[in-house]
Amino acid sequence: MNPGPGAVAPRTPLPLVLAGARGHGRWHLENIRRLQQAGRVRLVGICELDPLTGAELEGLGEPAQSADFASLLDATGAAVAVVCTPIPTHVDLAVAAAARGVQLLLEKPPAPSYADFLRITEAVDAAGVACQVGFQSLGSHAVPAVRALVADGVIGEPLGVGGAGAWARDEAYYRRAPWAGRRRLDGVDVVDGVLTNPLAHAVATALAVDGSTRAEDVTRVDTELFRANAIESDDTSFVGITTARGGRIGVAATLCAERPDEPYVIVHGTQGRVTFWYKQDRVLVQRAGRGPEEVLHGRTDLLENLVDHLEGRAELLVPPASTGAFMKVVESIRRAPDPRPLPVEAWRAVPGEHEGVRRRVVHGIDGLVAASADTLCGYAELGTFWALPDPAADHPPASRPASPRTADSRTPTAETPPR
Repeated sequence: MNPGPGAVAPRTPLPLVLAGARGHGRWHLENIRRLQQAGRVRLVGICELDPLTGAELEGLGEPAQSADFASLLDATGAAVAVVCTPIPTHVDLAVAAAARGVQLLLEKPPAPSYADFLRITEAVDAAGVACQVGFQSLGSHAVPAVRALVADGVIGEPLGVGGAGAWARDEAYYRRAPWAGRRRLDGVDVVDGVLTNPLAHAVATALAVDGSTRAEDVTRVDTELFRANAIESDDTSFVGITTARGGRIGVAATLCAERPDEPYVIVHGTQGRVTFWYKQDRVLVQRAGRGPEEVLHGRTDLLENLVDHLEGRAELLVPPASTGAFMKVVESIRRAPDPRPLPVEAWRAVPGEHEGVRRRVVHGIDGLVAASADTLCGYAELGTFWALPDPAADHPPASRPASPRTADSRTPTAETPPR
């Protein structure tokens, strides 16, 4: 296979720079260590505000360290960059890498707005570099397997896709960085909500198993955005997505779960359903007249896939174009009215993960999230008291498809051009 312009065919390990090596970046650092030991990459630079020391660098040699990403790329001659930095910084770092012909693994969400997403795609296309978006669940071999089951009619005619994510985050989670839990910071979009960052995989995976991954595959997005925590963004939300084929996708998620559990997506059919726990690569098929069948699938690491692609051995699994539909959802959430705070009777405070820190739990939210995935209905349509229309709101509800729908006034349509 010809990897295309901008690709490289290395005879030695690819020199790589990691931007953002703490927080979630620690996972990338460990993955790079694994691939360096396998002779696939060589860590030549780390971009961090505070340099890494001691055990953090064990087995990684002595990479150059700098807080200046562009200068680090120039000084090291990096061929690949992994970007795992705050959401608002993604576009500038991606553009800087592309301008230098550096191939990219860009952590999700790729950008906080559709306009920024277009800046990234235009930059990588103009430079002819490869860009892999870090939706690790889309490297699961279960995704094509589920799509094949649906295409083969195993569960009859498809009726829609539901997604559910019930996680817990305490108040310290929102104090870990200035941008955490923000919609905007110093006039710049952040959009750090439950469906755009921590449980973004639920949305992206639901779109992927439906086969609706490109921007043109989404015609409408309706949102219900709420917050139990004292934050600016949402922590308990639902999106209802209408696809170009007329299909329906509904994803409900919360960071205020009573009993946190594994997130999943469900493909509903006229004769059964397929449930995919995407962090576990586990698939359960339930259909009429047959016993349940469970399969555990493998997974391709996205950085390894990027290296294979650059060596001409594989197609890129998650190029930017395949996240266009997800970015339509991000844009709809960005343009929606600010999340409604939940009334105090809707939640309670319990001890958090850290000593002396509390977390907020929304009463009955675990069951609501599961019911939403089963029915493709939002919280309002399920009759949840705190999600019903606010009679004092000065923005009347927009007309919506029959299902999924939102009774709360949120985003009218994803067709509106980005601002």
